[in-house]
Amino acid sequence: MNPDAVKTIKLFIKRNSETKDLALPAYMSDGASGMDLCAAVPREVVIEPGEIKLISTGISVLIPHGYEAQIRPRSGLALKHGITLVNTPGTVDSDYRGVISLIVTNLGKEAYSIKRGSRLAQMVIQEVVHAEVIEVETLAETVRSTGGFGHTGA
Repeated sequence: MNPDAVKTIKLFIKRNSETKDLALPAYMSDGASGMDLCAAVPREVVIEPGEIKLISTGISVLIPHGYEAQIRPRSGLALKHGITLVNTPGTVDSDYRGVISLIVTNLGKEAYSIKRGSRLAQMVIQEVVHAEVIEVETLAETVRSTGGFGHTGA
């Protein structure tokens, strides 16, 4: 087995009838961990600074049980324009069959135009581990203990 090989799974995607012209999610380089997702807007949508808008991708997915899709912002849009996702990362569970939509916000100083087919986010497929919840009276101590939120001075 090639140690550089990446594990692959089958991801079944259904496009809405009005989005057949848009690109399917795709990895933009060999080393990319996320597939770009496109905006399925019927016409240009402008997001003013501070606004939040729901933008459809026009696709639904069948993710195998034991996996999830994490929806994340694209770093270039965040850096250049302040465009990001409100709930990041968003989670698409394996039993969800609705259309994937993006909760997009503009943290920048200027209005941003989303055009049909604009690559707005990326979808990363991850394995899921379920935890068995066990209630206890005490937890094992550590050096850090309850220190949080800047406890190291940073």
